[in-house]
Amino acid sequence: MESSQDFNSLRDAIQPALLAVTRSANGLANEDLQFQRTVHPSVGSQLDNTTDRMLQLVSGLLKSSSKVTGQSTSKLEDLDDVEIKWKGIVDVIDSFLEKADTCLDEYTGLIKRKDAPTFEAGRDAKRTKSTTERLDWSLKRANIVKPQNAFEKKPDNSNNGPWKPILTTKPHAIVPLDQCFTTFINEEQTTQYQHPYRHEIEAMQYPSHVFESREPIKYLPVETTKAIWVDTYEGVLEMLEELKKAREIAIDLEHHDYRTYTGLLSLMQISTREKDWIVDTLMPWRHKLEILNEVFADPKIVKVFHGAYMDIVWLQRDLGLYVVGLFDTHHASTVLGYGGGSLAFLLKKFVDFEADKKYQLADWRIRPLPDEMLYYARADTHYLLYIYDMIRNDLAATANTVHPDGKPIQRVIAKSKETSLRRHENPTFELETGYGDRGWYNYLARSSFVYNREEFAVFKALWNWRDTTARQEDESAGFIMNQNVIAEIVRIMPTDKKALWSLLDGHARHLKPRLDELFNVIQEAKEKGATGPTLLQYFSSTTSNPTHTQVILPKAAEPEVSVDINELKSEQSQLWGKVPLSSTWEPSSKKAPETEELLEIPLFYSVAQAEEDEDLPDASEPVPILKPASEVYGKQQEPENQEFTLKAGRKRKASEADVPSGPEQVESEEPEDNNSDVEMDDVVIILEDGEDNDEDEEEEGETDSEAAKKAAKQEKKLRRKAHKKAKRAAEQQTEEEEGGVDDEEARREAKRAERKARKAAKKAAKEQEKQLLLQEEGEGEEGEEEEAFDYSKAASVLRADGGAKSEFDNNKKRGKKGRKEKVFDPYAAKASSELKGVRNRNYERAGRSGTFKK
Repeated sequence: MESSQDFNSLRDAIQPALLAVTRSANGLANEDLQFQRTVHPSVGSQLDNTTDRMLQLVSGLLKSSSKVTGQSTSKLEDLDDVEIKWKGIVDVIDSFLEKADTCLDEYTGLIKRKDAPTFEAGRDAKRTKSTTERLDWSLKRANIVKPQNAFEKKPDNSNNGPWKPILTTKPHAIVPLDQCFTTFINEEQTTQYQHPYRHEIEAMQYPSHVFESREPIKYLPVETTKAIWVDTYEGVLEMLEELKKAREIAIDLEHHDYRTYTGLLSLMQISTREKDWIVDTLMPWRHKLEILNEVFADPKIVKVFHGAYMDIVWLQRDLGLYVVGLFDTHHASTVLGYGGGSLAFLLKKFVDFEADKKYQLADWRIRPLPDEMLYYARADTHYLLYIYDMIRNDLAATANTVHPDGKPIQRVIAKSKETSLRRHENPTFELETGYGDRGWYNYLARSSFVYNREEFAVFKALWNWRDTTARQEDESAGFIMNQNVIAEIVRIMPTDKKALWSLLDGHARHLKPRLDELFNVIQEAKEKGATGPTLLQYFSSTTSNPTHTQVILPKAAEPEVSVDINELKSEQSQLWGKVPLSSTWEPSSKKAPETEELLEIPLFYSVAQAEEDEDLPDASEPVPILKPASEVYGKQQEPENQEFTLKAGRKRKASEADVPSGPEQVESEEPEDNNSDVEMDDVVIILEDGEDNDEDEEEEGETDSEAAKKAAKQEKKLRRKAHKKAKRAAEQQTEEEEGGVDDEEARREAKRAERKARKAAKKAAKEQEKQLLLQEEGEGEEGEEEEAFDYSKAASVLRADGGAKSEFDNNKKRGKKGRKEKVFDPYAAKASSELKGVRNRNYERAGRSGTFKK
């Protein structure tokens, strides 16, 4: 009760003060302080004193908060420092508020700290996940002394040559260690050392119990077992003796890569069926952990990992450990087709344990480790052997599954061996080209930046300076300077050190001693970049990887074998047999005639046959065969393509008995005599040269082309009239004989023959017209010369009715009553001087508007 009363009294005292300060701050923000400073000098001095006082209070508050959160901040000297160091201030305040929020939740009982399950809770009791999803900043970015500074063997961050294995002894060796330090050329055409245990891993035969289905061994309850913390070399030796007795061991690692250049293996968890160990791999004597190869390289002991893709590399890089006999449960879950491949999924599936994976991002260099992190680290291996048993049984149950790569268990082992053969290689960076794991080429290739000469040079210089500094101080490149900060510096191009300092983020405190050096790098790069290439020019002049080329060896020449093609041919298809694949390949029973009679169609004659009603062909009679043109027109026919002249201004007139002169005459003759109907199919119009020269003089006004067109039009009209009459006569005849004719097939054949005859006549008439036009154009070009254009008689282009009249004026369109249509003048209304009233306007009407719906 007393504690709650003290808290309430403290809250009542603090809350009004905070509200008053907030109101005052909001009121000041709404006023123009600069204006008041100018108008009232006394106000300016008061503002300066208040600003200094606020800076002192904020600096003291940040100093106190940084002690709680584990973060340090520099002193605020003026208002510019607040803007420059704003991100660092926000980080400190956020961490402080998170701590305060957590403390309030624990105090009010909203959350409670979970200890290890007790014996009364049962052996299946599990620790629940914490209610806070975010990891505390002090656990994520711990401000501690770098442990690698105390290592007896310091990490080598140089970029000189390939990385050489740090292995000094080789237990369970098939090939001696001195024969393993050989180099080779990898796919990127760089020299690298061979894997020391490559022969042992490839030749390894897994124990028989890996392929058998057995009853899973239940994990021990966490309350009856205790994780052993190993931070001495003697403790390592004791653990080693226990591990040698096991058939399977579970291994997991925790890694840190923010405050080191290549990475730092911070923790190693090892579990057997009975015990759990947590090994501190940050001790100064960490290189002595190489003795664990007596177990790690033993092919009789199965090493169970989950997702060992990077664990294999970290072990050999930092501790000189190599794994022989790996079983990766991640590969097994993939082969079995589980719904997920993470360790959290397997823990939930087989153990019903929910792992709090937010600690994956924790800083595992912290010593001593909080209980929550220890519990998380232990759980990764404590249940892993039981998961291995369950997965092994599932693999054995699917042993009969057919797959090109073999049985499921064989596929898992093959992928596990492939993971064990991974090697560590030094991170490379080529200064000029930007290629390598830590180079800038891939970053610029994925970005949308288009740098000019100076910007491109400054970007390369900053990237190179950052990599060099990170290697020297054993820090990550992101800790030295973020990629976004580099891009911002290149975009703004600061002209002084103060502007450069304002662009640096919360890690500026590490760069402050190097600020002058960084500013000089930028200025020198700008000078050199004035004559250098732009980013686009660089990309266009280089390929994606010009230094890495593939060596393609010529293929060995294969001996040529002579093959007889005739032996490969078959007389018939093996699929279809004797069935012909096409009717064109079948032997024809009828032979085509060797010679066919050619029909001559005259080009310059229009033939129309007019039959009387009694002479119409019967539908039952066969269709007559067309005769050659020589038999129809006689031997006196002119040779084909012979030239002739069609006189201008003359129509070919036929006698009234043969061809009517116009449509009016034809209509008048219809009621008198039906037998006198004329079809154009029976009229032969022969155009000859040299007739009726007197008639040419009567029609001097018409040109040759006009006469030909008129004749063609008249001829078409005659053909249409004759065709209609013949069609009506045929229909009448058909109706009369329809009662006596029973064979409908004969009538269809008769109609089909009639249609063919009409089509042939039409085609011959069209060909005649084309030849007439061609002849007229040819004669006009030869006989007459083109007259020069007379501009004095030409029509005016400015006035529609002014100037000389053209020869087409007489042919203008006329109205229905024969008078000329009045031409619309758009300017007549404007030129008129008559007064006109104002047009009626549709003014808005009074009343309520309405909405119309469909």
